[in-house]
Amino acid sequence: MENLQHYTPKEIVKELDRYIIGQDDAKRSVSIALRNRWRRLQVEGEMQDDIIPKNIIMIGPTGVGKTEIARRLAKLAQSPFYKVEASKFTEVGYVGKDVESMIRDLVEIGVNMVKAREQERVLDKARELAEERLLDILLPNKRKAPPPNFDFNMEETNEPQEEAASVDDDQSKTREKLRTMLKEGKLDTRKIDLDIGPKPPMQGPGMPMVEIISAGGMDELSNNLKDMMGNFFPQGKKRRRLEVPEALEILTAEEASKLIDMEDVTKLAIDFVENNGIIFLDEIDKIASRSEGSRGGPDVSREGVQRDILPVVEGSTVSTKYGFVKTNHILFIASGAFHTAKPTDLIPELQGRFPIRVELNSLTKDDFLKILTEPKNSLSKQYKALMKTEKIDLLFTDDALEEMACYAAKANDQMENIGARRLHTILEKVMDEISFDAPEKGGTTFEITASYVNQCLGKIIDDQELSKYIL
Repeated sequence: MENLQHYTPKEIVKELDRYIIGQDDAKRSVSIALRNRWRRLQVEGEMQDDIIPKNIIMIGPTGVGKTEIARRLAKLAQSPFYKVEASKFTEVGYVGKDVESMIRDLVEIGVNMVKAREQERVLDKARELAEERLLDILLPNKRKAPPPNFDFNMEETNEPQEEAASVDDDQSKTREKLRTMLKEGKLDTRKIDLDIGPKPPMQGPGMPMVEIISAGGMDELSNNLKDMMGNFFPQGKKRRRLEVPEALEILTAEEASKLIDMEDVTKLAIDFVENNGIIFLDEIDKIASRSEGSRGGPDVSREGVQRDILPVVEGSTVSTKYGFVKTNHILFIASGAFHTAKPTDLIPELQGRFPIRVELNSLTKDDFLKILTEPKNSLSKQYKALMKTEKIDLLFTDDALEEMACYAAKANDQMENIGARRLHTILEKVMDEISFDAPEKGGTTFEITASYVNQCLGKIIDDQELSKYIL
């Protein structure tokens, strides 16, 4: 969390504004939640453990930025982030994904993040070792091994010593010449044979670890069996013919893996996940009981899933193949449209674990126009970059952008409201002909005007039956 000490809540909101239009209340809530995590780590004594994260429920229709806010937040904090649909879970005892699997998946992400960070730290040393191995392949040692019955105590003459010294000297000069050529890129087109082994299991040194298989779903059972069989029966190496740059990258990765201690990586990763992990529980409204009077059928299963999720969100210890992980300080952000259900339809205990509720607004025509132009990675900038690869300068006039925003708002009103995702469909339809003919029209400039947008979309929008299938 070191990087977060430089971000105040206002600065976090400012960073989110670069990618997400509107939804100020949601941005404000998540920025406070993120800053509170750093604040907790500055508290000394036992109170640090007692300060629990204030989990958030985002309420709003699809496509208004709920997932994007959580994803950008995790990227800003450089935290392990895992998104999962709550509707994928099933009650314990049924076939399907068990709730604890989201913690195992989050830990896997955390381990990979820490491992990549540690490998980056030793990258220079790993590169040096990889270069030496590559030079050994390019220039094998030409000195002959001694004969089987060679007497090492026998008095040697000066001639063999001088000959050996000469061979060593020539070998050394040739090796340095190859090293220079390698660094200058003169060997990039040369191919070598390299024995490539399977990726080492990320469980640290020692005997293969057998995890006790819990009452999880079939996917968890399958993954556990694959890990166990892979550890007990490791795969052999395969010989491949590679160009020197690719071989150097593979050798560097192998050397970096040898230089880091996976036991330390695992410990760091567990601590990283426990204090910085973020889980985004999407579609939580799908597991809410929709009617108080009914207690049969699917409502029982929904309530069962909620009760299974509760201890994980509340704070429990989950067994993973890397060790036990406490969930007390993992931040949970839930979201749902809540069209037919309400947050109060969740069981009271689960409601209490999501004390912050924030409502996201539906997007308007003005919002669509801003989404098309303002974000750092806006759709109009993306299409300009794509066409630039075909040597086409793509220009959007202001009235064309406004017209597309208007069509997106109109399509969402006439059909199901899918938020900003409607813009992707609108733009793809407008760009269809240009994208298809682009390779033959390189070196030109193409201007998209309001009349061209109307030409592409006018008839489709007017024909509501047709628009249901195309937009």
